[in-house]
Amino acid sequence: MKSITKSALWATGVLLAVLGAWQLLTAVMGVISPARFPMPLEVAQAFVQIATEGYSNGRLHQHVLTSVALVTAGFALSSMVGVALGLAMGASRTVEALVNPVFLLLRPVPPLAWIPLAIVWLGLGPAAKLMVIFVAAFVPAVINSQAGVQQIDRPMFEAAAMLGVTGWRHWIEVLIPGALPSIFTGLRLSLQASWTTLVAAELVGAVTGLGQILNQASQDIYPAMIVVGMVAVALCGWIMTMGLAWLEKRAMPWKAA
Repeated sequence: MKSITKSALWATGVLLAVLGAWQLLTAVMGVISPARFPMPLEVAQAFVQIATEGYSNGRLHQHVLTSVALVTAGFALSSMVGVALGLAMGASRTVEALVNPVFLLLRPVPPLAWIPLAIVWLGLGPAAKLMVIFVAAFVPAVINSQAGVQQIDRPMFEAAAMLGVTGWRHWIEVLIPGALPSIFTGLRLSLQASWTTLVAAELVGAVTGLGQILNQASQDIYPAMIVVGMVAVALCGWIMTMGLAWLEKRAMPWKAA
């Protein structure tokens, strides 16, 4: 408990120091031009504007809900499919031999390179963004799930075979628990990739969303609103990461202990 309080105090102190330096360099000393980076007061005013009056086709909560819904859907779908495929590739040489050549062929393609094709196939609606998020989050989930199975100690498999653990019990009692640490590593990377890709996808053809805020603010040359959009993305990503960390502790209580 004391360590948590100490960490919170340190984090608060660092945040206050950053805010103080920001105010000093922009508003007091004028070292940084407001045209290049806004003052704290300007960011606060931009936040009030988008939260109350709205900006770029919606108020802040509408943009946040749009982006969070897309990220959650894409991340959940890619996690389920990616983890299942990765576990299967790690557990079966036949599945790995069938899937790995195609996977290795598509893996080097950057997720953002799929945006034009997604637009051609699905238009400018949410479905295209969902597809791009799925592609971005899919690769880390597959790679880490496969690696997790392959890193399980061989004596674990031998002990399970001696005890007659086969079929679905083998998956539930041996493969999945043994691969969980690596699976959650992949999920954290997938979540990060989901947010990065979503913001890029929303720069093209979005009606609402945090990426749309950044796009519109850049066109309007509105640095304060750009910072508001960036902070909103950071906070949403941080909250979802904390949620994933909570889920990881519940799934692996032995690690938390």
